[in-house]
Amino acid sequence: MRRHSAQLTHDHAVLPWLGANFWSRTGGPLMWRDYDPKTVREELAVLREHGLTMTRSFFYWPDFHPEPSRIDEELCDRFRDFLDAHTEAGMGTVPTFIVGHMSGENWDPVWRGGRDLYEDVWLVGRQAWFVSQMTRRFKDHPAVTGWLITNEMPGYGRIYQENPPSGDVVTAWAQFMCDAVRAAGGTQPVSLGDGAWGIEVTGRDNGFSLRDTAEYVDFVGPHVYRSDTDRPRQHYRAAFECELAAVTGQPVVLEEFGLSTDTVSAANAGIFYRQTLHNSLLGGATGWIAWNNTDYDALWDRSPYDHHPFEMHFGITDSTGRPKEPLRELADFAAVLERVDFARCRRADADAALVVPAFLERGYPYSRPADRPLIFTSLHQGYVAARGADLPVALTREADGLAEDAALYLLPSTRQLTTRTRRALERRAREGATVYLSFCSGEHPGTRGPWFDDLDGLFGVELQLSYGVAEPIEDDVLEMTFTEEFGTIKAGETLTFPVAGNEDSRAYLPVVPNGARVVATDAHGRPALLRHDTGQGRTVLATYPLEHMAARTARVNPEQTHRLYAALAEIAGAARPVTVDSPYVAADTLVHEDGRRFVWLVSQSGTELTVRPSADGTLHSLDDGDPVRDVTLPPYGVRVLEQR
Repeated sequence: MRRHSAQLTHDHAVLPWLGANFWSRTGGPLMWRDYDPKTVREELAVLREHGLTMTRSFFYWPDFHPEPSRIDEELCDRFRDFLDAHTEAGMGTVPTFIVGHMSGENWDPVWRGGRDLYEDVWLVGRQAWFVSQMTRRFKDHPAVTGWLITNEMPGYGRIYQENPPSGDVVTAWAQFMCDAVRAAGGTQPVSLGDGAWGIEVTGRDNGFSLRDTAEYVDFVGPHVYRSDTDRPRQHYRAAFECELAAVTGQPVVLEEFGLSTDTVSAANAGIFYRQTLHNSLLGGATGWIAWNNTDYDALWDRSPYDHHPFEMHFGITDSTGRPKEPLRELADFAAVLERVDFARCRRADADAALVVPAFLERGYPYSRPADRPLIFTSLHQGYVAARGADLPVALTREADGLAEDAALYLLPSTRQLTTRTRRALERRAREGATVYLSFCSGEHPGTRGPWFDDLDGLFGVELQLSYGVAEPIEDDVLEMTFTEEFGTIKAGETLTFPVAGNEDSRAYLPVVPNGARVVATDAHGRPALLRHDTGQGRTVLATYPLEHMAARTARVNPEQTHRLYAALAEIAGAARPVTVDSPYVAADTLVHEDGRRFVWLVSQSGTELTVRPSADGTLHSLDDGDPVRDVTLPPYGVRVLEQR
C-alpha cells in the first residue's frame, strides 16, 4: 500500500515549508500598531540562521478591517514592509486573513454587531470582500507563498462546539472565502486554518469536514496540542493526527504545534520538538510551522497574556531573541531535510493496513457520538504499537472501502463495523490476507458486545455472551500464554498486558472454537487469541481489548502489543524493512526518487541506548558515508542513516 506523503508544490515558495507562526515581540497580536521594522528583521534573521524557510503571518482583523468597507492602508504599508523583510531574508510567509481568535481570546471588528460569521449573508460578504482586498494587495509579492483563510475558526465562529454550525453552512462559507482568493488573482496554495479539528480527525462534528472542503483547498493543516498520559503516545500524537488528516490525499502541513516553556523543562521542550518533527515526517507531514517565533515578556499586561500567562512563553526564541531548545531542534531537523533532499522523498510502501472505522466520521442513525473517543484512542494506541513493532502501516478508511492490497489488516479494539466491511474482510482473508481484530465491548451499556455481522463465522468461534451483560476482566494484568508457535512468538511464551477500562469496556469475549484453533490462553485457561485459517489466508481474534486497555493506562508504552503485531506481520508476510531488537526504538524508511533509501531510528527511551538495526543491505552515516552497525541513541534521540 502506498502511504500518504504528498508534497506541497507551487511556484512561489522555498520548499519544504519549515517555519514559525509569527507575531513580533514588540506587540504580539497588536504588532501592526507597534510595528518596528528593525526588530522584525532581527527576528527573521534568527529564524533564517537556524534553517527556517518561512513564517505564517496574521492580519489582525479588527485593525486591518476597521470599517465594513474600509481597509487600513497604513497597516497594509507596514505589512508590505514585513513582506520585504522576508524577501531580504530569503524567506516566505503565509498570510492569514480572518484573525479574530488567538491564544485564548476572541476579538471582533467593532462593526460586527453580533452577526453570525457563517450564516449572516452580509457578514459573509464582508469577510469575502476583506479576503479579496488583501489578496489583491499582496498576491504579486514574491514573499507570499500561500494563504490561510482563518485562525482556528471553530473556536471563533461558535465557541467550543456550543451550537456548532451545520456542515453545509461551513462548506459554503469555505467555498466563498477560497473563491475570493482565486477571484482576486491569488495563485498560491490556500487552506482554511481551521486546525483540522473536524470529524474525520477528531471524531467531533464541528461543521468542518476535510472531505467536504477538499474541493476548495490545496492542503490541510492540523493544529495539534492535545495532551496524553503516556509519553510515547504523546510523541506520536501529531504523527497520528497527520495520518488521519490525509483523508483526502492532499498535502498535510503541521500548521501549529508547540508548547509553553512555563509548563515543561527546557530539555523536555527540545525533546518534544524533536519527537514531533521526526515522527510527523514519518507520519506523512510535508511541512511544519511551529507555534510560535518568540516569547512576549513585555506584553504581560495585555490580553490575552494577562489572563493566559503561559501563552507568553510558546516562543522558539525568548523575549530578547535568543534561541530556545525548540529552535535548536528545528535547526537540526532542517539540516536533516537538506541532507536527504526531502522534497524528492516519499514514504516507503506498507503491507499492513490500520482500519479506520466509518463510525469515527459518520453519524449513522442511532449510533452515539460518544463512541468516537474510544475509536480514536484505540487507533492511536494501535499506531504506537505498530511503531514499536517497526511495522509500516497505512491507514485505510472503511468509509472509502478497504484497500485491496494489504497483506495484514489491523482492527484494534474494534466494536463497530458495517456489513459491507465485514464481508470485504472475509473475502480478503480467503484471498490470502491476515485479518486481526481485538474484541471490545464499548464504554457504554447500550448494545454491549460486537456491533457487526457474524463474528462467529469470520473468526471460527461461537461466542458465549449473555444478553446485556459484560463479562468482567477481574485480573489486574492479562497473562496471554501461547500454546503453539505464533509467528515470532514461541510456544510457551507469556505476554502480559495492562487491564483497564470502565465497567462496560473492561470486559472479555467468552468463546469456544468452531473451526478456529486456540493459540494463546489467559491465566484461567480461556481462549485469549484464536487463529482461523480460511481459504488462502486467516483471521485472528483477540478476546481482550488490548489496545483499548493500554490507551486507558498511563505511562504504559512500550507495552507488549508490539510483540503481537510483529508476530502477525511474520504470519501475514507483511514487510518490516528495518527492525531493531528493542521496543523503545522505532525504525522507518523514506525513499528518494533516485532510489536511495533513508532509515530513521527514533528512541522512546529516557536513557541512552545502543542498538544494532537489522536491514537488507548495509546502513551508512549521512556525515561521512561510513558503514554503521551499532547505533547509540541519546535519551529520546533520533538518528538518520542511508540504506544501501
